[in-house]
Amino acid sequence: MKPLICIPMGDPAGVGPEIALAAAVDPALGKAARMVIVGSRHVLERAAACLRREIALHEIDPHIARPDALRDGACNYIEYGSLASFAYGRVDAACGKAAYDCIVKATELAQDGRVDALATTPINKEALKAAGIDHIGHTEILAALTRTHDPLTMFQVRELRVFFLTRHLSLAAACRSVTEERVYDYIKRCCGALERLGIARPSIAVAGLNPHCGEHGLFGDEEDLAVAPAVERARKEGFDAHGPKPADSVFHFALGGAWDCVLSLYHDQGHIATKMVDFERTIALTLGLPFLRTSVDHGTAFDIAGTGTAGAASMVEAVRLAALYAPQFKK
Repeated sequence: MKPLICIPMGDPAGVGPEIALAAAVDPALGKAARMVIVGSRHVLERAAACLRREIALHEIDPHIARPDALRDGACNYIEYGSLASFAYGRVDAACGKAAYDCIVKATELAQDGRVDALATTPINKEALKAAGIDHIGHTEILAALTRTHDPLTMFQVRELRVFFLTRHLSLAAACRSVTEERVYDYIKRCCGALERLGIARPSIAVAGLNPHCGEHGLFGDEEDLAVAPAVERARKEGFDAHGPKPADSVFHFALGGAWDCVLSLYHDQGHIATKMVDFERTIALTLGLPFLRTSVDHGTAFDIAGTGTAGAASMVEAVRLAALYAPQFKK
């Protein structure tokens, strides 16, 4: 049976409901996955109106063992995160709360085994803060809900996979986080995550932090003091680790198949590399949770929310990858 992918609607004031709805009724995607949205009928009806499409909404009972009573050709959804009213393109505490509530419900479904994976839509950090939610994004929310310490973030675009040593830190703080112990730990964890995705004995390259990997201390010594010792330590334990590799070339060679993944040392280093390959089809995966989570890698796009012009290619790809990898999480 095709994997059942749960899509929380995201911030109602953004493009999340529109792209979720478009993906949920995509006939080609329906050949790879079954989908159920956790969200408000009112929000979804407005999204359908924005898309100028006649889309049937079919409500699923969330209390059954698995929400399998899906209707072909319809948008199957579980009613959650109801809102009386909202305005597109505006930071709204009520929208932040609704988005958060849908994530909580989707997480519950995944932890109970009633869905096979999550594919998430954009949320707004300011709206979350306005709602009094003390988390900066999906990864932090899911980590808290599942009591998971430091889950891994991986981006995939085509055959390029990129892990991140740090996420939402200032550049100065990210540089301070490049220690031998942390890099060594991440090499092991990244390889373990790839093995769970079905890649046997994965190879990993670690990007350098400084230009040309510091040229042996001429302009930075993090590579010599932290990265190289961590790689050597991992290699002695049997991991197929390489590096440090210059950041201006490592992603290019990884895309060509030189390694199964790259460990990026800070947020923008890996984000820029993957999004330049294909912005719309760069997908984020959160690994290390009790279940698989994929996500679009763009924001709420308040400037075009409600216009029906948001492309759903990233949402479609997020669901496709969730369906592709979900069976590995049952093993």
